[in-house]
Amino acid sequence: MKKQSLLIGAALLIGAFFIYRGFGGPDHSPSAAQPGAAMANVLVPELSAATRDGEALFVRSCADCHGTNAAGRDGIAPPLVHKIYEPNHHGDASFYLAARNGVRAHHWRFGDMPPVEGLADTDIAKIVFYVRELQRANGIH
Repeated sequence: MKKQSLLIGAALLIGAFFIYRGFGGPDHSPSAAQPGAAMANVLVPELSAATRDGEALFVRSCADCHGTNAAGRDGIAPPLVHKIYEPNHHGDASFYLAARNGVRAHHWRFGDMPPVEGLADTDIAKIVFYVRELQRANGIH
């Protein structure tokens, strides 16, 4: 009886491990497992003219790493449309500091982020405006 209980317990642990591995992470879609794939499903609202300026700057300076619509890229950089980057945890100033100085890896396992060259503070403000609008459209306040 004791041996049977141990076998059942081991089978349950193994099953739980495979369920965890199959459903873990910020996005539960199968594409998130592919290197470079989007890590979040981002709902894109109708963007205002001001937000479209930020989107264009984001595409030019950030999307290669952080992905289309800030959805992240598996194995490259995290999604910015994620609860970790909500305003009360990462205020707007953190985006300025990250763009100017880079960031040491601390929430994710992507390595350090280098500084982003060629962005003025006005450009960063437009990018932050764009990211915050995406976040709000996706329930991140």
